[in-house]
Amino acid sequence: MTIRPDRIVLAALALATLSLASCSTSAPRTKTEASPMFSAMRQTEHRGSDDLLSAGLGLTGLRAMTPPAFADGEHPTPSELRRRALWSNWRGIADLAPGGGYGELYGSTASVPGREYSAFATVPGASQPHRVLVQVPDGFDTGKRCLVVTASSGSRGIYGAIAVAGAWGLPKGCAVAYTDKGAGTDYFDLDSGQGVRADGTLGARGEGLAFEKLTSASSGVAFKHAHSGDNPEADWGRHVKQAAQFALQSLDSAFPQSAPFTFDNTRVIAVGISNGGGAVLRAAELDGDWLDAVVAGEPNIYSEGEGSRPLYDFTTEAALLMPCALLHMQNLPQPPLTAQAAPLWTQRCAALKSTGLIEGGDTAAQAKSAYDALKAHGWTDEALRAGALSVGFDLWRAVAVTYASSYGRYGFGAMPCGNRFTALGADFSPRDTTATERAAWWSDASGIPPGAGVNILEEHPTSPLTTLQCLRGLWTGDDANAQRVRKGIAETRAALPRKGLPVVVIHGSDDGLVPPAFTSAPYVKQAQAAGRDVRYWQVRNAQHFDAFLGLPDYGSRYLPLLPYVYAALDRVSATLDGTSALPADAVIATTPRAGKPLEAANLAMPR
Repeated sequence: MTIRPDRIVLAALALATLSLASCSTSAPRTKTEASPMFSAMRQTEHRGSDDLLSAGLGLTGLRAMTPPAFADGEHPTPSELRRRALWSNWRGIADLAPGGGYGELYGSTASVPGREYSAFATVPGASQPHRVLVQVPDGFDTGKRCLVVTASSGSRGIYGAIAVAGAWGLPKGCAVAYTDKGAGTDYFDLDSGQGVRADGTLGARGEGLAFEKLTSASSGVAFKHAHSGDNPEADWGRHVKQAAQFALQSLDSAFPQSAPFTFDNTRVIAVGISNGGGAVLRAAELDGDWLDAVVAGEPNIYSEGEGSRPLYDFTTEAALLMPCALLHMQNLPQPPLTAQAAPLWTQRCAALKSTGLIEGGDTAAQAKSAYDALKAHGWTDEALRAGALSVGFDLWRAVAVTYASSYGRYGFGAMPCGNRFTALGADFSPRDTTATERAAWWSDASGIPPGAGVNILEEHPTSPLTTLQCLRGLWTGDDANAQRVRKGIAETRAALPRKGLPVVVIHGSDDGLVPPAFTSAPYVKQAQAAGRDVRYWQVRNAQHFDAFLGLPDYGSRYLPLLPYVYAALDRVSATLDGTSALPADAVIATTPRAGKPLEAANLAMPR
C-alpha cells in the first residue's frame, strides 16, 4: 500500500471544480448546495496482494479462524490494521462457512484492484466527525458512472458494509462510498490519553484523532456512538449523503480528465443492512433527487407508521422480559444452550415476579406471564425464538447502555443508570487497557462494548435487574433523564422517502433483533399508503445475523439475507437501465437447508 500526498492537493482542486460546476447553467438533478468540508484526506493504492475487497485474503483467508497477525502487536501498520478490519467486518456480516453458499451460489470475494480515498466529515451542528471512505476500482467506467453509497451496519467501523455494498458494487466496476455514520471504532482511552488517527493507528491528543472527547473523567474508555454528544442516529441520512458527496469529489481526483462527477451525471444507489438499512432510508427522505434507488435490508427504522416502535423501546423490553419468557418456549436454537441458560433465566423470572413486573406462583407461570406480555406488545414467536441469540450474547443490555447515552447526549462521566466503559480484570474490577488491546481496537471492535477488551461497568453489578429497570425507565418514566432520552429518540423518527424514488425493503420474518413488525412493516405500509414507490420482500426463515449461520443449528434453521439484498440491487440496477421492472412485493417461501449445503432451491428467489 502506498500513500500519495499529491492526491490530497488534487482532491482540494477537485472540490473547487465541483463547486464551480454546481453553478453552471445546465439543469442539475438536485438544487445547488454547499459541498461539505473534509479533513484528514488520504489516498492509498491497493493492488496485487492487497486488493480493495479483501486486502488479498480472498475467501480462504476470510474463512480463517484467527485474524491476520500484526508483526508488532503494539504498533501495527496501517496496512495491517486495514487487512484485519476487513477480515473482522466480513466475518461479522456474512456467512462464509463452507456449505453456506457464499462465493459459490451468491456473493463475491474477487480480487478487485484500485484506490481508496478517506477523510473525516462533519454534519452541520455536530461536534465530532464521522468517517467517509471511497473505493474506486481500476475497472471503473467513466462512460457509465456508477456509485454505490452505504453505511455501516450496527455501530461498526468504516468497513462495516464491505460485505454488503463492496461485494456487490466493486466487482461490477462501481465506486463504493462508505460512512461509519458517527459511530465506529475510534475509541479513546482516558488512562493513556490515546485515540485513533485517520490511518487507524494510535495517537495522542492533538494528533489528528478521529474522536477526542474532553471529559473530567480520567479513567475508562470513551467512544463516539455513546459519548460524542451528537446523537448521531438523528443525522444518519446526512452522513450517507456526505459520503456520496465525498465520492464525487474523489472521482474528480481519480479521473480529472473526466471531471466533474456530479449527481446529475453519476448513478447513485444506496444500500445498507440493519442500522445501515435505516441510514439509507433516512437518506431517501432528504431534499433533492440526488439518489436513483435505495435497497434497505433488515432496517432499523422508526417511523410514523402504525405499530412502529423505536429500537430503544423494544430493546429494553426484551432485556427485561425475554430471558424469562424463553422458558415458556420449546425448540429454541442453540446456542445459548438451554440447559446452561435455564437456571439464570429462572432467576430472572423470580426477580421480575418480586418487583411486580410479571405474575405467577411458579417458574412456568412466571415464564408464561413474561411471554404473554411480549406477545401483547407485538412480538411474534419467530422473533422471540431467534431473539434467544441476543439474550445469550447479552446484546440487549449492550445496545441499551450505549443507545441511552447517545440519545440523551451524555458525556463519559454522566451516563445514565451509573454505567461506564472500561477494561476489567479477572475479578471484574476496572483495570488499565494494554497497549496491545488499544492497538487493535480500530480493526477488531464492533463499535459497541463489550468486546475487544472493553466492558460495561455497572453501578449495581450484583443486581442486573436494577440496571435494566433503570434503562427501561428512560423510555417509560417521566423524570428529567427519561425526557432527555425520549427527546433524542424522537429526533430519529423517519419521514417518507422522496416521491418517485425506487425503494426496495428486504426483511427476514424471523428477525429477533430488529423485528419487522416494529420497523419495516409499519414503514412500508405508511410509505405505500402515501403513494411512494416502495417494494417489500419478506423472507421466511431468515433472522438478523448471517454471520451466525456457521453455527450448525442456526445454519440448519435459517437462510442468509444477503442473497436477497444482492438480488434486489440487481433488479433496481436493471430497472434504472430500462431492461426490467421493479420487483413486486413478495413473501418469499424459503426452505431451510437442514444441515445440507445451500442450494438455489432453498432461497426461492423471486422471479
